[in-house]
Amino acid sequence: MTLSQHPQLARGAHRFALIAAILGWSALAIQLYLILFARWVDQASLLAGVVRFFSFFTVTTNTLVATVLTCAIAAKDSCPHRFFRTPWVSSGIAASIVLVSIAYNVLLRPLWQPHGVQRVADELLHDILPVLFLLYWWLYVPKGTLRIKHVLLWVIYPLAYFAYALLRGYLISDYMYPFIDVSSLGYPQTFVNALGVLVGFLLISAVLLLVDRLKGRTHTHL
Repeated sequence: MTLSQHPQLARGAHRFALIAAILGWSALAIQLYLILFARWVDQASLLAGVVRFFSFFTVTTNTLVATVLTCAIAAKDSCPHRFFRTPWVSSGIAASIVLVSIAYNVLLRPLWQPHGVQRVADELLHDILPVLFLLYWWLYVPKGTLRIKHVLLWVIYPLAYFAYALLRGYLISDYMYPFIDVSSLGYPQTFVNALGVLVGFLLISAVLLLVDRLKGRTHTHL
């Protein structure tokens, strides 16, 4: 089953993706504003603030989510649009955004209580958008094409981020998340924590792979 074969489903996907994309880009814009405003008040470098903004796994992953949703509602057929609409790419991003939500709610939510606009951005980026994108993946991304090799490709993203986060922290002593803060935890505990997060990502990926195969078989027999 494809969206082009079901016009009503295609219209539903377009409306859903449009609303979710607007929420996604809005949440990212709010978070960027909050970071830049805080640095402006502190008379710190705004450019460094932009770099720090994109150094959060939450931000990069939500940017990918918003990009997929934007490509889904665009009529273009360019290589980037086709790439982000590819089921294995969208599925990998779905696994990453689910990891964002689980990691935040389990590891980070108890550590601080944001208020006002910051809370709005936090809820959008860590709870609402992960749920919306998972629903988008469940309802509108074609199923039955995922393979184990795709999971191995998905793993590159969190591993590359972890390497970047450690390098950045080593160079400027600014670790983005407390559970990978080498300066307070040391390397052994940091790698143990990172391994735990990676195992969580692999479990999420395995669930998506299983769902993809089950739904793919169901559609095959329809």
